[in-house]
Amino acid sequence: MEVDLWVWPAFIALIFVFLALDLLVFHREAHEIGIKEAFYWSIAWTILGVGFAGVIYAWHGSDAAGEYIAGYVIERALSVDNIFVFALIFGYFSVPAAYQHRVLAWGIIGAVVFRILFIAAGASLLETFHWMIYVFGAFLVFTGARMAFGGEVEVHPENNFVLKLMRRLIPVSSEYHGSNFFTRQAGVLMATPLLAVLVTIETTDIVFAVDSIPAVFAVTDDPFIVFTSNAFAILGMRVLYFLLAGAMHRFIYLKAGLAIVLVFVGLKMLTEEVYHMPIYLSLGVIFAVLIGAIGLSLIVTSKNPPPPPSQPGELDHAAAGH
Repeated sequence: MEVDLWVWPAFIALIFVFLALDLLVFHREAHEIGIKEAFYWSIAWTILGVGFAGVIYAWHGSDAAGEYIAGYVIERALSVDNIFVFALIFGYFSVPAAYQHRVLAWGIIGAVVFRILFIAAGASLLETFHWMIYVFGAFLVFTGARMAFGGEVEVHPENNFVLKLMRRLIPVSSEYHGSNFFTRQAGVLMATPLLAVLVTIETTDIVFAVDSIPAVFAVTDDPFIVFTSNAFAILGMRVLYFLLAGAMHRFIYLKAGLAIVLVFVGLKMLTEEVYHMPIYLSLGVIFAVLIGAIGLSLIVTSKNPPPPPSQPGELDHAAAGH
């Protein structure tokens, strides 16, 4: 679909306005996000995200709106899998609950920037080299298979190259200083462990984006739809973390469902030249797989609830040189 050049900076500005309101108005004071607050905010962000499909529909019709919804659902579903990893990172660094929202909110700024770069690169590759559609498709099938048979996710921030580089450039204090990312000790500017957490979250999100962006390109080749669906999905991911992090161990079949979705959209990409699947049929398959995986998980775990996973690590892992 044709989008005027001014629409891109206008939409990006809108995203940053949302983030500024969140950080400076609604969550100015650091506090622990409870289930009730997370539930209401999750509804609000979902309404905004799904409601933007109405803007797309009025602007460019039902097919474009369907592509946006498909992209939004894929990205939102994949972000649920990210929530467990974020919980492991917070546990590794022993991040106080009151500061977790601040880390995720600031992390979105980097996520938006990197997604713009990745989407621009992906769109350019697909436009310049048509055969890249097969590369993306094969990558998604491989990623889905790896997700299905890859075992449990492990978090090793001590091996994070960017985190190691940060520790070499600036000393890191051994304890938190409120919700600050920097502090001064004996006149020396130091990073706090909270900045180390932000760096780890940010670099982890880059890895997630490498999987999720090609998946959205499988349902639409429009860069604006890819970006807007990604942006609204990650905006809602923060509060979804506080809503679901403590219950992620119950979604025992979610990873299998996500793997099926990735393989499905990968195969859709690979066979696009032979058969173009209508967007609403694709959307129906994605919905059916995800709802089935979530529903079956809740039914099975309601009878035999699995124990919640332990969160590894202590704060001293985050300290510089420790």
